[in-house]
Amino acid sequence: MVYNSLVLLASAILLLRFLQKYLNLWHRHLPFPPGPTPYPFIGNFRDLPTKLPWLTYIEWGRQYGSDIVHASALGQHIVVVNSIKTAGELFEKRSYLYSSRPVITMVKLMGWESNVGFMPVGERWRKHRRMLQQHFRRDMSRNYHTVQMKKIRQLLQGLTAAVIMATLYGYEVQHGNDHFVALAEKAVQKVSQAVFPGAVAVNTFPILRHLPSWMPGAGFQRFAAESRQLSKEMREVPFEFVKQNMRDGVDSKSIVARLLEANQAQGHHDEAAIQEVAAVAYAAGSDTTASALATFFLAMAVHPDIQKRAQSEIDTVISTERLPEFEDRSSLPYVEALCREVLRWKPVLPLGVAHASTEDDIYNGYFIPKGTAVLSNIWAMTRDESIYSEPEQFNPDRFFTSDAKLNDDDSSSAFGFGRRICVGRHLAGATVWAGIVSVLSTFTITKAKDATGKEIDIDPDNYSDGLISHPLPFPCSIIPRSEAASSLVQATSETHDF
Repeated sequence: MVYNSLVLLASAILLLRFLQKYLNLWHRHLPFPPGPTPYPFIGNFRDLPTKLPWLTYIEWGRQYGSDIVHASALGQHIVVVNSIKTAGELFEKRSYLYSSRPVITMVKLMGWESNVGFMPVGERWRKHRRMLQQHFRRDMSRNYHTVQMKKIRQLLQGLTAAVIMATLYGYEVQHGNDHFVALAEKAVQKVSQAVFPGAVAVNTFPILRHLPSWMPGAGFQRFAAESRQLSKEMREVPFEFVKQNMRDGVDSKSIVARLLEANQAQGHHDEAAIQEVAAVAYAAGSDTTASALATFFLAMAVHPDIQKRAQSEIDTVISTERLPEFEDRSSLPYVEALCREVLRWKPVLPLGVAHASTEDDIYNGYFIPKGTAVLSNIWAMTRDESIYSEPEQFNPDRFFTSDAKLNDDDSSSAFGFGRRICVGRHLAGATVWAGIVSVLSTFTITKAKDATGKEIDIDPDNYSDGLISHPLPFPCSIIPRSEAASSLVQATSETHDF
């Protein structure tokens, strides 16, 4: 009887293995999602867009009649998701399959492999993400409202906005060309140019990484070396600033100081991880927030009627005798809708950061192999006319229901999906709201005028390329709404102990 049971068990195991092998073969005979026809050997290498790729991927979706499209280059599969529905299906419901990151050769060459945003799923990623979540989850983010308002009010006086630097490192950004800020800006700008499929040849042909920098065609090596030095300094310089302040007894409130104190108390040796996650938080938070606020200024200059409506709401709810506080947020629904529209209208990360599938998968009859780079085309999602009518128009009213209540669409897709959603989204959202409401309450933004008094046109589509997209420089006038508003900003900043 025991023998018969063993035979049955062995037969069942063999049958399962046979079925698994059969299913694997069947999977591989299913079609990939539709996309351009690949060339022999190089696949779609020539087809991969290097400029404003999100626009090309939208066109592919229309051309092939699918909200999910496919390309390949030298065996590397790339799938682009163009709809919120499919993004939810893959990145949320199947997050166990789509939460890793693809290997991007330039990320390592440029010294960004310690960035949690680019790390594949694993213990190192989990440790870094836990550190960030300790201080950036929704309830903890409220602890930083005071320093956020302080920096926003300094912004209103003409100083550099530095919420993240003050929160992370306890550092007060200096007037002019601040060294710490310049380091991060240069480092982020370089990595932003080099991570998309097709952006740099070495990402598609990793063997090129062995070329010496002096060889023709190896300019990426020099680019990477400069970026590697910048990212190293970006991690180390402000971190050492915190450690010196702690030795001098002048910093115990910044996030880095608290992480170091907890690290020492627990007898751990994780200083490198603390250094890395702090640099990631600053690099990600500062550039994306700056982009969103720049879009706000552009939108207000182009749409004075929307600006006036938001200012009227602020004046009615708060009056002109004080500046807005975070406690006022729920009482200003139109300002809230305006913030959501800023994030939707010109997404800061139009193509997100690529996910990677960790196992073979089938979606809607299409085969998605293990190791596929899966891109979330957030630009396409914010242009979905079944959700957003006239999507190219800047219109905060789209976030209201028929009975004039805010709807449930909080533009969270701007921060990513699933397990890879931005850890600092609550802090970033609060900073954007504080900046917008504070500027609206005290300034009026208009188009600039030339020497003849004629308004200078602004092109609302003139945005930079890359991972993080910014409006390119545009002229505008920023005028205090009244002498009382200017005095209020000055008085509030001078008399409040932040």
